[in-house]
Amino acid sequence: MSTVEKALAAALYAEGDESLDTAASLLAADPSADAELRRRGEELLRRAWERGWQPADVLRLVRRDLDDAHERLAAGLVTAESRAYGDRLAPRWRAQLADVADHEPYRADRFTHATSVLQLYRLLARLPAIEPVAPPPGAPLTAIASAHEPRMLTRVRALLAKAEATGYPEEAEALTAKAQELMARHSIDEAVLAHGAHSKDAPSACRIGVDAPYETAKAVLLDAVASANRCRAVWNSAFGFSTVVGFEGDLEAVELLYTSLLVQGAGAMTKAESAQRAGGRRRTKTFRQSFWTAYASRLGEHLAAVAEEQVTADLLPVLATREVAVADHADRMFPETTRTRVRGATDLDGWRDGTSAADRARREPHSPRKRLR
Repeated sequence: MSTVEKALAAALYAEGDESLDTAASLLAADPSADAELRRRGEELLRRAWERGWQPADVLRLVRRDLDDAHERLAAGLVTAESRAYGDRLAPRWRAQLADVADHEPYRADRFTHATSVLQLYRLLARLPAIEPVAPPPGAPLTAIASAHEPRMLTRVRALLAKAEATGYPEEAEALTAKAQELMARHSIDEAVLAHGAHSKDAPSACRIGVDAPYETAKAVLLDAVASANRCRAVWNSAFGFSTVVGFEGDLEAVELLYTSLLVQGAGAMTKAESAQRAGGRRRTKTFRQSFWTAYASRLGEHLAAVAEEQVTADLLPVLATREVAVADHADRMFPETTRTRVRGATDLDGWRDGTSAADRARREPHSPRKRLR
C-alpha cells in the first residue's frame, strides 16, 4: 500500500483529529507522494462531476464548510483537472473555470498543506449525487446553441451595473426598469421566433448560489425573478443553491437580474441601517431578516405585474407552450419536492424599509413567487 493509500484510508473515512494528523504526517514525510496525491484529488473531482456537481458548486460548498486555504486548494485542483478536456467544455463550465482562475495558490509547510488537502478530499469524497444540469466535462456537446442576442445581454449588464453604482434611488429604479423591459421583450420575441420556425430549442437548467445569511428570503427573491422570466426555481437549502429551469436566454436574464437586485438590496439595507442608528437604534438581526423578507415579497409582486404587462392575447398560446415545456423539464428533474415555510417578518421598521427598497428597485412608477417546493 502506497503512502497516499495509507493516508487516505486513515483520513477520509475516519472521524477525529488524531487520524487526520497521522495521515498528514505520513504525507509530509514523503515528498514523492505529491504527484499521486494530486491525481487522487482529480479523481475525486471527476467523480463529483459525474454525480452532477460543477466547479462553482464545489467552490461554494468548500467556502461555506471549510476556509480560504481549502478554497484555494480546490481552485487549483479544479484548474488542473480541467486541462484534460481541452475545448470539450460547455460555455457555462468555461465561465466557471474563468472565475476559479482568480484564486491565489495556497502555500504552507508540508504538514499544514497535507492536513488541508486531506480535509478537502474528505469533503469531496462525501459529496452525494445531485440533479445534473449539464453533461459532465468531456462529454459530447450536443446541446443546441442559444439564439439569444449577445448585444441585448451586454446592454442589460450595462444598465444593471449603473443601477448598482448610482446613489440616486430614482435613477436605479429607471435603469432596472429598462433592463427588465429589455429582458421581457426579448424573451417574448425569442419565443415567437422559435415557435414560427418550429425550433428544437428545449429548456435547460443552471444553478445559482443562494448564500447565507437570510437565505430563505434570497431564495424567495430568486424564485420571483425566475417566475417573471418564465423559469422555475427549486431551492436546495442543504447545499446553498437553487436550480433554475428555463430556456437559455431566460436563464441568463434570471442570473443577471437576481444578482443585480441582491446588490441593490444590500446597498439599500446598509443605508436603512444607518438611518436607524442615527435615530438611536442599534442594527439587529431581526431588522435585517425583516428587510430581506419584505424586499423579496414586494419585488415578487412587482415582477409578476411586469411580466403580465408584456403579454398580449395573441402571444398566450406561444408562451403557454414554452411554459409547459419548462414545467415538464423541471418535473422530470425534481419528481419529488417539498414546500418550505417562509419565516415571517417580526421587525416593523425592517419590513417598511425593505418594502420601500423594493419599490425603488421596481420597474416604473406607473407600472401597473419563489416556488419554494
